[in-house]
Amino acid sequence: MGETETAHIKREVLGIGDRQKHHTRKATPLKSHAKAPDAHHRLYRFRFYPTEEQAEQLQRTFGACRWVYNEGLALRSGAWERYRVNVGFAETIRALTGWKRKEETAWLRDVSSTVLQQSLRLFFKGEARYPRRKKKGRSRDTATYVRTGFKWVEDPGRPGTGLITLAKQSVPLDIRWSRALPAGEVPVRLSVTRDRAGRYFVSVLVEERIAPLPVVFVPGTREQKAVGVDVGLASLVILDDGTKFDHPRLLKRYAEKLARLQRELHRKVRGSKNRQKVREKIARLYALISDVRRDMLNQLTTRLVRENQVLVVEDLSVRTLMRAARGKDGGGRRS
Repeated sequence: MGETETAHIKREVLGIGDRQKHHTRKATPLKSHAKAPDAHHRLYRFRFYPTEEQAEQLQRTFGACRWVYNEGLALRSGAWERYRVNVGFAETIRALTGWKRKEETAWLRDVSSTVLQQSLRLFFKGEARYPRRKKKGRSRDTATYVRTGFKWVEDPGRPGTGLITLAKQSVPLDIRWSRALPAGEVPVRLSVTRDRAGRYFVSVLVEERIAPLPVVFVPGTREQKAVGVDVGLASLVILDDGTKFDHPRLLKRYAEKLARLQRELHRKVRGSKNRQKVREKIARLYALISDVRRDMLNQLTTRLVRENQVLVVEDLSVRTLMRAARGKDGGGRRS
């Protein structure tokens, strides 16, 4: 297929507009956002409590991002399956401009264009798995804001904290600053998410110069301290000195409460408000379990890293361990 025919299909069939050239606009060099050689990207996650107006605007933003993602996926898949035409990121951006001009999808204008463009950029991350459509209530509600999509004002009294105002919003977010960001650094990118329990979180990506931890030696020697870590089924982790860290068994601890809520859920009429209330209770309980498990793992891994210089982990196949636990022949593969 020739370039002329391909361009005709993209323009007339797929509705992708031609690239506009701005001859009268003065060319300005693009500013690079690459991190400094001695800096690293670090992500900080905070919970925030939106106002009713902010929650409604974020609801529209999540829905628009999900719709644009699905439309971009359908556009790329259909173009290849029907016409064997590849559609790139820049072309999906031009298609997005056309969607915003249509009357039936004019509601896309109520959402920041940079946020919608970021939802399309997810196709071009080089993921091995083919992207799937997002479903309301099934997929996580998320929106990504680049530097042009939010305003950051640092608090001079508390460096590393401040006010974050998202695009299309006039009031800063009510963020619970559990710890401070690097003082004087402007966030590179923000991601706003809402989990199934209805909680809102903002993940802030910043550039930070991270100092290495001090070297840990064996007491009384200059030998670097090393520890062997054995991951098993009976215990979560067993160290080479015999120290055991048991599984939290959180699902077992909350099994009775989960079963009661599940029975209550099945008694409710589908689509009713009471059924939705029970679903939210179940989501909050699962969120509690996930938070406790994540906190425990973070504390464990932090302790292992700070108290040792070298970590030696056995490379095991969990599936093989499960077969061995059931009495079948099998064992772990040691590296």
